Order: sequence, then C-alpha cells, then structure tokens
Amino acid sequence: MNPWIDYAIWWHVYPLGFTGAPRESGGRSSGSGDGSGHRLTKIVDWLDYLLELGANGLQLGPIFASETHGYDTVDHFRIDPRLGDDDDFDKLIAAARERGIRVLLDGVFNHVGRGFGAPAHWLTGAAFEGHGSLLELNHDEPEVADHVVRVMNHWLDRGASGWRLDAAYAVPPQFWRDVLARVRPAHPEAWFAGEVIHGDYPGYLAASTLDGITQYEMWKAIWSSLNDRNLWELAWAVKRHQAVLAAGLPMTFVGNHDVTRIASRLTDERHLAHALVVLFLLGGTPSIYYGDEQAYRGVKEDRAGGDDDVRPVFPASPAEFSALGRPVFELHQRLIGIRRRHAWLVRARTEVGALTNTTMALTSTDGTNRLTALLNIGDVPHTFPAGTVAPHDWMIVE
Repeated sequence: MNPWIDYAIWWHVYPLGFTGAPRESGGRSSGSGDGSGHRLTKIVDWLDYLLELGANGLQLGPIFASETHGYDTVDHFRIDPRLGDDDDFDKLIAAARERGIRVLLDGVFNHVGRGFGAPAHWLTGAAFEGHGSLLELNHDEPEVADHVVRVMNHWLDRGASGWRLDAAYAVPPQFWRDVLARVRPAHPEAWFAGEVIHGDYPGYLAASTLDGITQYEMWKAIWSSLNDRNLWELAWAVKRHQAVLAAGLPMTFVGNHDVTRIASRLTDERHLAHALVVLFLLGGTPSIYYGDEQAYRGVKEDRAGGDDDVRPVFPASPAEFSALGRPVFELHQRLIGIRRRHAWLVRARTEVGALTNTTMALTSTDGTNRLTALLNIGDVPHTFPAGTVAPHDWMIVE
C-alpha cells in the first residue's frame, strides 16, 4: 500500500543538467559550476521553491555513476562523482524529509554503459536501440534480477520513496513482476512507475504489476490536438486514459527530459494554459519538468547532444529568473491549488461533453464530486451550458 501517492505532485529534475555537471565523467563542465563534485546538494536549495510551486515530490533523473548522460550506468550503488557522494544523497533525502517531500529515483535497469563491470552472461550482446554505448542486460538471467533487487532495496533503505523505471517497455513484464515481488515485502509503501511510450498500457500494467506508467499517449494528444485545432484527438485519448486509470496510476506530464518543452512545442502560446488545465484535471499523478513552470523553451533534436537544450543548468536561486516566466509559474500554482483542494482528482474518471474541433467540455468526477473544464481554442467566443468562454480561453466550473 502506498497511500501517499494519491497526494503526490512531482517536480522532475534532470540532475546532471540542472547542476551544470560535466558532460562526461571526469570531463569539463557543460555549464556553470566550480568544477567540483557535490553538486547534488544544489537541489536542496530548491526544495522550498518546489513547495512554493505546490509540488510535494522530487522526481530525480539518473544520479548513479555513469559515463555521460546518466543512462549509461557503470555502478548502481555509487552516486555519480560529478554529483557527489553518499553524504550528499543523505543530505538531500534529509532535507526533503524535513519538508515532507518524497523522492523518486530513476532506475536504468534495461541497459548499462560499456564500463559496467558485468559478467558476460549478464548481457545480451546487443546495443539498446542501436546506441553502441548502451549494452542490453539479459533479463532472463537470474543474477540480473538479483542485482536489481539489491539496488532497489539499497536506495529505498536510504530514504527513497520509489522508482521510475527507465525503458520499462523494453523489459519483459514478468521481470518486473518477479523483482517487485521480492522488493515490496520490505518496502510496502514504495511506488514503481515504468517508462512505457506506446502499446497496451493496461495490459503491461497487469502483467508487470507496476503501480503506474508514463502516459505518453496523453502527452502527445494534448499538444497535437491544440496545435491542429482538433480536440477530437484529445477526446479519444481521454477515453483511452480511463482504461489506464482502471489498471494503475499513470504519471501524467506535458514535458520531461526526453521531449521538446511544451512552450516550444505549441504553435500558439495562448494554448499553454489549456494544456495545463487538462494535465491537472485528469486522473493520474502529475509531473512538472523543471523550467516548464517558468515557460522555459527548448527543442529536442535527433543528434548527439540533441537533449542539451531541454536539460539546462538552473540558476543559483529563483531571484535570477526572468520576470517573463512569473505568469506561467502563478498559473501552475493556481491549477495545483485546485488539484490540492480536490485531491480526489488523482483517481477521477473524466468524460467528454460538448465537443467541436476547437471547443471541449471535460468533466472529472469520483462519483460524488465534480469539476468541469471548458476549453475554447477557437477565434470566437463559445457558449457552453455552464457559461461563455472567450476565444483562446478556458474556465473551470464546479
């Protein structure tokens, strides 16, 4: 049982970029910083900002020893020296705990870096999705499962509250089922969410026994329907989302470390608010990617280093932010506030009411409580039964 997840709202940080760590282990810094390790504690200075935003969970990208971007792990039991050491991790966990903040770790257990000291029978001999620097683990090998169990338990024992499992879609679901059956007895409140990009979400949740998955289908439908002025696409995704909610608790988002930022993805900046309204009204566990709450821009490119633009260094303090991002920050606060006052939304079911290409009524309910979002992305006012919404505007009614 992990009842705390019903109240979790994540602020997602990619630590290597956030702290300005070198691009390569032992390499030169990609951003600011004094060249030393112990960067992980920089995140401590941002925990009060996380709370001011309205979040209460810190979702971390990879923090374990790796060769470059963190997803080429070489030691799952060691904090990446570019970020610090065990003491720095303990300080971050302690500071988070003092504030009532849960910490979610990024577990990369589908593949490892070339420097990972694994016996040959732990590996399949294949490169993950054609990336020569990423070697696939053999999930049919019992010793690999033993290793993952040890890693999960080690960091949960040290204060983490759960795991986001990278590239879970590439791992046989039975592997997760077997591993989690061994981890959960010691950590019954831990939460496990898998990165699943496409496919049968409910089916994968059932077969793997994961608690949740990353809701990429909803992410795509949100920005695509707004750009195309085709809210029928969003309506279809909302309908499918209900089946995912029946199977587990999806992690919902409009941005993360692997995709173009929502402020850059949308062709009409007036529709950023609409994207956020959908995010915070739907059932699931929302995740906000650091900087999105300040309307950061960044485009992911399919090339070496193509993720750098969406994984930037953060300033030393909120005082260094441009005032231009403040309205978006306050919009996040407003919508998170609604979410907090209606905590039942985490498992709410949502139905589409009045619908055209450019207007939509979304009603979320738990059977007793009810909230309706009225969206208008068209160029003229639209009158719903509950009220009139101006062009490119929105309204939430109870």
